[in-house]
Amino acid sequence: MKPEFETILPDEIEKRSFEIITEELGGRQFSPLEEPVIKRCIHTSADFDYADNLCFSENAVSLALSALKNGCDIVTDTQMAKAGINKKKLAEFGGTVSCYMADEDVAMLAKQEGTTRACISMRKAASLCRRQTIFAVGNAPTALVELYRLIEQGKTMPALIIGVPVGFVNVVQAKELIMSAPAPYIVARGRKGGSNIAAAIVNALLYQLA
Repeated sequence: MKPEFETILPDEIEKRSFEIITEELGGRQFSPLEEPVIKRCIHTSADFDYADNLCFSENAVSLALSALKNGCDIVTDTQMAKAGINKKKLAEFGGTVSCYMADEDVAMLAKQEGTTRACISMRKAASLCRRQTIFAVGNAPTALVELYRLIEQGKTMPALIIGVPVGFVNVVQAKELIMSAPAPYIVARGRKGGSNIAAAIVNALLYQLA
């Protein structure tokens, strides 16, 4: 027997997807500012665990929206996350997105110090930041650990940390660590996450802006 397909116009697919997500959440209630972030993560991954594992520091979304409106920049730990962010929407408010992972000086210093490029790229970003910055980490837990160290040393104070690295080695610990930092955060507790989720969270924030 052939499967039955839902008849829907191409420009209605995303809207219908979010309707299905709402239906399958079964009437669960979320903060009005946090709900679009949670639902976009589910939309991106088809994983309803994000309804439970996404953790928001107090006023994280409102603080991030204010920073974005004022033209804050974004730093990612992967080119994939950078590619997935809606740069046209970001540019409307004067913001840019950067990733330093592929820079030659980052690779060289990481080799010299015996550490990860993610760690060095966060250090480089902190040294270059001249405006409020959102750090969107979707791959490397060492990036979160380095951000925590940089915050402790007074070398950076992110407008928001998106901590959603995926994996098995030190991922859970790095997320818990960054949740103890004084910076606003959106963190996916546990092992789940990814560059696509990091980009989805940024876009969910951007789409809330007028």
